[in-house]
Parts: sequence; structure tokens; C-alpha cells
Amino acid sequence: MAMKKESILYSLGLHDPAGHRYAVRLEILHPDPRGQTLSLPAWIPGSYLIRDFSRQVETLRATRGRATRSQAANGRAENGETTRGRGRSLAVRKTGNNSWRCEPCRGPLVIEYTVYAWDLSVRGAHFDQSHAFFNGASLFLAVEGQTDQPCLLHIEPATHRRDWKVYTSLPAADGHPQAARRHGFGMYRAPDYDALIDYPVEIGTPQVTRFRTHGAEHELVFTGAAPNLDLARIARDAQKICAEQIALFEPSSKRAPFLDSTDRYVFMTTVTADGYGGLEHRASTALMAARRDLPTIGSEPGESYQTFLGLLSHEYFHTWNVKRIKPAAFAPYDLNRENHTRLLWVFEGFTSYYDDLMLLRAGVIGRKDYLRMLAKTISTVHRGSGRHKQSVAESSYDAWTRYYKQDENSPNALVSYYTKGSLVALGLDLLIRRETGGAHTLDDVMRLLWERYGRDFYRGGAGRGVPENGMARLVREATGVNIAPFIERYVDGRQDVPLEPLLAQQGIAMSWKAASETPALDIRSRAQNGQTQIATVDENGAAHAAGLSAGDVLVAIGGLRVGEPATLDALLRAYRPGDTVQVHAFRGDELRAFPLILRAPAPTECALEFADRGAAAQAAA
Repeated sequence: MAMKKESILYSLGLHDPAGHRYAVRLEILHPDPRGQTLSLPAWIPGSYLIRDFSRQVETLRATRGRATRSQAANGRAENGETTRGRGRSLAVRKTGNNSWRCEPCRGPLVIEYTVYAWDLSVRGAHFDQSHAFFNGASLFLAVEGQTDQPCLLHIEPATHRRDWKVYTSLPAADGHPQAARRHGFGMYRAPDYDALIDYPVEIGTPQVTRFRTHGAEHELVFTGAAPNLDLARIARDAQKICAEQIALFEPSSKRAPFLDSTDRYVFMTTVTADGYGGLEHRASTALMAARRDLPTIGSEPGESYQTFLGLLSHEYFHTWNVKRIKPAAFAPYDLNRENHTRLLWVFEGFTSYYDDLMLLRAGVIGRKDYLRMLAKTISTVHRGSGRHKQSVAESSYDAWTRYYKQDENSPNALVSYYTKGSLVALGLDLLIRRETGGAHTLDDVMRLLWERYGRDFYRGGAGRGVPENGMARLVREATGVNIAPFIERYVDGRQDVPLEPLLAQQGIAMSWKAASETPALDIRSRAQNGQTQIATVDENGAAHAAGLSAGDVLVAIGGLRVGEPATLDALLRAYRPGDTVQVHAFRGDELRAFPLILRAPAPTECALEFADRGAAAQAAA
């Protein structure tokens, strides 16, 4: 793309790693003559909570600048020379939580500001002496009225490290050789503001590996201490997963969707002691992984590595389902307020179903491991009584105010559109297979969604979203199966998806057992300073009946001291269901006593197994 005169130029300075501050310069050639309004997104797509990124903006000032753009355009800024112009200062005032308005000028208008970046997560920005990472939504002001215009981003070399490199799938601007050289500082381009903030950037000296699948290059970038990391194994497994997903959506062409706008996909993983999470983007993803979840050379990885692969698979699947196939409420996003939809059970739930299924189809896990992972999800959903109070459609709509703002009572009041949504997807897949004699599956639904709503989403502004009440019609069109009663009961309603008979028809037996034979208090607990604190009291359980509450710190049971949760389990093993014990606990700084009748643990652990070898072979297909 040749640089257009109307392009908006952002420059990013990496000058204060100890203070964790990015310096941002925005140049607008043709500002609104009535006074230019600027705004920073209030949230980031994929994470449905108002984040108020603008609270980290510091020292914002505006000037009527000089036309320094030509200096950047001809490459003279590529060697670290900044494009700072001098001009008359302009008044700028705050007009809302995340918006500013500048004094009218004929341009060019220059905005300079700093952003504090100390959020070590997948959603915001982080900057210190070891690396720099950012999502554009937390850094780059939108130029109201011009968000459809091309944007240029000049990433200036770090002043304190000469060995840092840039990792992003954002394309280099034409005519800028340093950025065009892989991982160089310099000028990058985006067709509009929405694209600019959808390409995160990692800068530093990470561990990196690459692979190609179906003609598409992929990079795996790991930042943070990860000694002896088995990059070859990760790349080998990731290649199989990505190949399987590309073939699902494009069985004929095998073409990755991001190749329309960039030449590669980048997995950016921050490695920490206990991190977990991911955020999807149109040609990349930001991941957080615990060090223990990653394989090391010479050792055989266990279940924790499957957790990482499931996360990687989940975020890659979003390349189709969410980033291109979207609910109508997200087409386009309104980044200034909540965007409500009742369809997150499709976009997050279906993705949560396919993430582990793709591991099985790719051959990186076996059937036994897949059933174990599926049983764990079923157990998680059935352990929460909130599924009887909130439907998965309501959970989708309330993501902004309830799912992302959970408290001690949430397991008793909420259901997850991720986990129950994945069970809805499983139920639909099994139902479609049964009703069509195996002629159709949920794959056919995903391909129809892709063809109609996803494949051309970013081409020529043609993007449109899935209607709120459109899924029953789309499933029937793709498979011939009427799922309207299913949606009424298990999506809009609060009934449990009838998985046991559906799985039985595929030769998979379901059974239930208690997690332990130890009598139960019916609480969820956490360790706190060597003690056991109640995190959640299960509704209608033993602790609820006795009057215990979340936040109480258990002191003694039957006159014996309670330490950490393992001590609590050891004490309870001395009793039988039906026994009455005296429980002492601190509520705040008050010691209280609660007579409690112990109960038998409920059968909340699901187990799945193939009834015969023939069924196992059929399920693998």
C-alpha cells in the first residue's frame, strides 16, 4: 500500500522503561476545523469489561505542528531521529471519561502524550527494561471522524537496548526498508483505526520459533524466563493444530484468512509463574502461560502442557469465530460503551468446544485425554448451582456487568457462556449427528457461518454480523435439523443439556462420583497466610445451613486448629456424614462458633469412557 496523503501518523517512543511510560505522538494533517475530538477505547474487543484505558494517559498537549510527515515518509526518521515539530500550543480539554477536544486549527494538528504501562496482562500495555508489549487500544487515540482513514505507526528504536526487535503481524509500510526487514523498527501501516488497534506488538529479545502450514507462516514468541524451553515440540504441535483449523474452514483452498492483509500470524506468549489467559486478534494472539505448562527439552510434558495447547487452539480458532464471524452487535464495535449480545455462547462457547476437539483431530492428544478434558468441563458446569438461575443467553448478555465482575456468590448465581456454551455446542454436534445419521455435523454450521459472515468480513467494508435470533435458521440451513426446541430449553432456558443419552448413542458412557469420600462442608476455600479462608459457600450446603459466609477464616473444627486447606481435609476425615461438629471462625476480627452438620460429598465428578473400540474409532472421526 503506497502511503496516502490523508494517512494519520502515530509515533511511539521507548524512552522511559524504568518509569513504564510510552511517549506517543499523533499527527493529523486535516483536523476537524470546528475542533478535533479524540478518544481512547473504553474496552478492548474480546474482553467484555469497561477498562478505562484513558486513566493511564498523562501529560497530553496539543500544538499546531509543522509538516514533519515528509521526514518520516522518506525514511530519515528510521535511525531513531524523532519527528518532533514545533508550533503554537492549542487548548485541549477533557469532554468525557475517554475523550478530549482540541481548539480549532487548520492543521496539521500534533498531539503528544505519555501512557503509563504497567499492566502485565493480555489486554493492556507493559514496558520495562526487559521488554515492551502493547495493545493499540490502550495507547492510540482515535481521531473522531477519520477512523476509516489509513494509519501509519512509526515505532522508534529503544534508547536503552540496541538488541531489541519488533514482533507483530502489522505490515510494514511501503518504502520503509528497516520495518520491511523482519522485526525491524520503523514505519508500519494499517488500513484504518480498527485494524491499527487489532495488531498487538511485542518488542524485546524473546525466544522465537516458526513454522509454515498450508503456505502460511506462523511465529511463536515467548517473553519471560523459560529455561530450556522445547521450542521444536511446541512448533510441531502448534503446526498440526493450525493446519487442522485452516482445513476445517477452508477444506478446498486451505487458505488462512489473515493472508488477505498480512504475511504471517504471531503467537505472543508472556511466561510467568502462574499466568493463564489469551486475547484474540485478527492475525495474532496475546497469551499468558504458566512456566510449568510449557515443555522443556528432555522431559515428557504432562496434562499441564495440554492446558497450554488448548489455550493456543482456542485463540487461533477465534481467527475465524469472533474476529471475522461476529454477532451483529459487534459489526462494527462501539468502543465507547458496552456492546451487548446474547450470542457469546456461540462465539466463546463454540470456540471452547472446538479448542480441545482440534487437539484430538490434530493428533496431539489421544481419545482418553480428550474424554478426560471433556469430563472436566462437564463437572465444572454441573458443580455450580448458578446454571439453574441464569441461562447461557443471559450470561452472554450480562458479560459486562456480571461475568467479568464476579464475586464470592457468583458460582451460586451465574453460568459461564464459555463452559456451558461448549456443552451446548457438544450437544448440538451430537444432535446433528444423530438426526442426520452422521451425514452432517457442527462443522457444517461453522463453514456456513464462515462463508456467509466471515470470509469477506474485512473486504471492502462488507462486514456484517450474525443476527441475534439467527442460529436456529442457520443450523437448519446447514444441516436440515430443527434446533429451535433445543435452543428454547438449553440456551434461552436453564435446563442441563441432556449429554448422557446423546453421548451414549455415540458409544460413550457417562458416570458420576464424588470427588472425595471425606464429609463435606460444601465450600470453596483458599489459603491465606497459613490459614483457610472461605471463598464461596455453596448454596443449600452444610456451611450455608450452619451460617458460615464467604470471607470467614476457619480457626478450628471440633476443637482442633485448622491451618491450610490440606489440614482442613485431614481433620474432616475423622468424621462421618451426619456428624455435628463445632466450627470456629473469624469473621473480621470477631470469633464466632457454628454448629455444623456434615454431609456426604455430592457426586460432582463426571467420568467418560468409550463403551467399545468401535465407538472409539467412530468418535475419532
